[in-house]
Amino acid sequence: MSSTPKVLFGFHAVGVRMKTAPQSIIEVYYEATRRDARMRQFVERAKEAGVRLIEADSLRIAKLAGSHGHQGVAARVQDIAQVKSLDDLLDQLEADGVRNPLLLVLDGVTDPHNLGACLRVADGAGVHAVIAPKDNAAGINATVAKVASGAAETVPYFMVTNLARTLNELKERNIWCIGTSGDSDRTIYQVDLKGPVALVLGAEGDGMRQLTRKTCDELVKIPMRGAVESLNVSVASGVCLYEAVRQRGL
Repeated sequence: MSSTPKVLFGFHAVGVRMKTAPQSIIEVYYEATRRDARMRQFVERAKEAGVRLIEADSLRIAKLAGSHGHQGVAARVQDIAQVKSLDDLLDQLEADGVRNPLLLVLDGVTDPHNLGACLRVADGAGVHAVIAPKDNAAGINATVAKVASGAAETVPYFMVTNLARTLNELKERNIWCIGTSGDSDRTIYQVDLKGPVALVLGAEGDGMRQLTRKTCDELVKIPMRGAVESLNVSVASGVCLYEAVRQRGL
């Protein structure tokens, strides 16, 4: 584990860490003046997990979390050791007999709330990893973890130096890279998503960068029947990923 602690806040983010890796929690701060059922249940689960509990007021928790949206809960935790690289993860999946990995690639998603929501959707859909460029993309921080409701702890997130090169490396592993574009002739419902797939989405507004778009094997669109031209990237991720889930019969 890393020697530098980080902060998680919110019931979901801290609760998932207590459930999956309580030994990594240094201490949990909670707002003692909150006596509602949700807080009582949280404190009870924390005691059962054997984590150190510290009573604190809302202001102290807000300073620790860097946000007033902490719900009265924050925790100082150690990083959990994860697979170090995308190649290592894909090698491990192959060794484990996973023949049809499902990956989500985000090109240019800079808003931490959008990234957190995408991670939450990815976790729900059983995505094996989320990939983003190191430049012009949000990294994992406390806000992302809060919005992700624990998914930032469970979904591997890899930030790569050259996204187009990474897509080509995925293609060399026979992973079909499918990008989303409003001007495509085919919809997400007309492509086969049952095999090894990386779904590539750009940020709302600008969409994918031109080189990312050119590197994809295929482009598809989400049908839009109303006046708006596009969906929020996290909503679009949910539409595409759950179409893959539907096709795979999971």
